[in-house]
Amino acid sequence: MSDGDPGYDALVRDGVLRIARPGTEWLSTGANGGRVRADCAYNLSVPEGWNRTDLAAYVTERLERAGFLADSRRTDAARGPALLTGVDVAHARGARCGPVTAYATVGLSNPAALPMDPPGGSLPDETDTADGDPDAADGDSSPVGTVNVLVGTTRSLPDGALANLVAVAAEAKAATLLARTGFPGTTTDAVVAGHDPDGTPAAFSGSATPVGAAARACVREAVTASLEARYDDTSIPDSVEEATYGVSTDARARVFRPDRSE
Repeated sequence: MSDGDPGYDALVRDGVLRIARPGTEWLSTGANGGRVRADCAYNLSVPEGWNRTDLAAYVTERLERAGFLADSRRTDAARGPALLTGVDVAHARGARCGPVTAYATVGLSNPAALPMDPPGGSLPDETDTADGDPDAADGDSSPVGTVNVLVGTTRSLPDGALANLVAVAAEAKAATLLARTGFPGTTTDAVVAGHDPDGTPAAFSGSATPVGAAARACVREAVTASLEARYDDTSIPDSVEEATYGVSTDARARVFRPDRSE
């Protein structure tokens, strides 16, 4: 990033982490996600006993309470994307490298293991807790943890490169967690990626590009720092069985070779 460019600044207030850069275009994998142009993106801590299902209304209420919507219209486009987590955003950590800034919160009460030699088993029931929903499974009203990553670049990216930045951030998150905890993620992980449409153009965001390499470094450092802020070596679960919630993908898929045309 150029000298004096603030990148993506952050402010924590009333359990809400706000990430800000004017005119950013965001792509979110969270609830009510998708693509939107807005000045801010958010990561919200939900309290014990939280059981709301009207997520858009809840997010608006929380942003208003924190004073983040006081000077803007109360629309999804104005407020930007928001992720929810059972983790206190006081444990959020950020990292900046080159043209990229990333912020992360890490909670591991619901790890999602992916064994490479699974015993075989059934797929989850359709009524199980949905991805990205921070409410706990099995009717328990205590919110589970999640790993939320918000990453932004000061470069201008085409549509495909912005979508790929989500994949790069998710890969870096999984590699970092696997090395640090033995799990590649949790059942509710989400990523928000942003770029500056008015910034210096960058055609690609893969791992060998300046944007992709910086994103990998930022996500690695932010995830590691947030993990260390919330856990010590004795409090990270050693297995799915030791976690409060968690899943292991033990189902096996049928492998086949695609048909070749004559």
